[in-house]
Amino acid sequence: MLPRRVDARAILAALAAAGIASVPCFGLSAERPASPPAVTARRAPALRPVRVHTGGRFLETDDGRPFFWLGDTAWQLIHATTREECSYYLHTRARQGYTVVQAVVLSEFDGLNKPSALGERPFADNDPTRPNEAYFDRVVEIVAEAESLGVYVALVPAWGDKLTAPWGDGPRVFRNDNLSVAREYARHLAHRLRGRGNVVWILGGDRPPRVAGASEWVRDTARNAGFPPDQDWTPIWRQMAAGLAEGTATTPLILYHPQGGIESSSVFLEGEPWLSVNGMQSGHGGGHDQPVWDWIARDYALLPARPTLDLEPNYEDHPFNPWPRWDPSTGYFRDHDVRKQCYRSVFAGGCGVTYGHHAVWGFVGARNDVINQADRDWIDALQRPGGRQMPFLRGLVESRPYFDRIPDQALVAGDAGAGPLHIQATRDAAGTYAFVYFPMPDQTASIDLSRLRSPRVRAWWFDPRTGVATLAGEVEGGGARSFRTPPYGPDWVLVLDDPARGYAPPGLERFGR
Repeated sequence: MLPRRVDARAILAALAAAGIASVPCFGLSAERPASPPAVTARRAPALRPVRVHTGGRFLETDDGRPFFWLGDTAWQLIHATTREECSYYLHTRARQGYTVVQAVVLSEFDGLNKPSALGERPFADNDPTRPNEAYFDRVVEIVAEAESLGVYVALVPAWGDKLTAPWGDGPRVFRNDNLSVAREYARHLAHRLRGRGNVVWILGGDRPPRVAGASEWVRDTARNAGFPPDQDWTPIWRQMAAGLAEGTATTPLILYHPQGGIESSSVFLEGEPWLSVNGMQSGHGGGHDQPVWDWIARDYALLPARPTLDLEPNYEDHPFNPWPRWDPSTGYFRDHDVRKQCYRSVFAGGCGVTYGHHAVWGFVGARNDVINQADRDWIDALQRPGGRQMPFLRGLVESRPYFDRIPDQALVAGDAGAGPLHIQATRDAAGTYAFVYFPMPDQTASIDLSRLRSPRVRAWWFDPRTGVATLAGEVEGGGARSFRTPPYGPDWVLVLDDPARGYAPPGLERFGR
């Protein structure tokens, strides 16, 4: 049973308390009014488009400013929310410090046949060549409102079951025998959003681009669904990517969101010229402490360089591996699980990371069903500790020089540990600072200070639960020195600085502002 139901009156009260007077109010019904006014969100400077930095490891805006991808999985945002609910969600994540929300245009759960919360279906008779413009008007409205709040939208044109579908509701409207339909659909969608600087694109939708090379489970599922072992859906994704380029009249930033497991997009799509950023999903089914740091390191070592990140770590409050049947004794992933995966993937070389909450992505509540044992509604979930703490990671990374940050496990002298004890380290190429993530309290490691190029080193303990750093003092540089985390926490980041650089306390302010 959910501890709290989504109450439209509570949402409207929250919006009013936040001073969001411009959000249209259509009463308490989820039905779409006959003639809804356009969204009139507060105006803000247009967001600059995001591109890959010249070094190939990071993202930046087109005027050269660092862009840290701090995403949130709001997969069902377009299909499952009313205008008021969507505004509440976007305002909340913007205030909390997220830079990206990930949303699906053709949603997973029968999103072609089941009308949206506003009563619209995307196509007439499930024909992608006959779009319902009212549905796509709403997509444009959401992107515009997000831009007014300083938030980028990573749009998934179609969840993977709309074409690959070894599993899922489908229907498979994009196929290898109608490639031009996929291209025209993507072109139409992208043209509707042409000139919007806050749009990036994600293909894939939790599915592999081909059967060969995928996990045994994917191969078995595909076989049972009637696909041959050499089935390859990559040509469809190529056509979608081409359509996005035509519709935007640019070279769009495109990622690929694969199914959970070790196979990142680099395994299947490394030679694809349209792929801008590699993505992976360390996910929810493989257990605690999946070695995502190793997967990031694999992608990071590839040449030519391409940014990489975990687009779906274990969700906060997601049941531990509920497939095919959940054992309640295994419990849920909580905030500590989330922080461990996110910090270690970024320190291993990720250009950012995506957080997710199990009740938020599907907007679980009075109107939207519980999925896989969700233990609360999405309104409550927006304030869960892990979600509120993720922006502290962004603040920490942005508080030091950005584009020359590199992973460096040699900072950890000796064994860095495995699984729940794994320590992950990063520093800048100039050796003026370092971050070392410790997952446990009272955890000791020998740190090689010779990796930093300063005669003395200033040490801080950064608390990833509060975003506050405590000065631990200064020590002589050079050689190995033992550091032990505080006895509570559980997790900590050791921050090491060259005192001569005059860096602000970790996470306090953006470097170079």
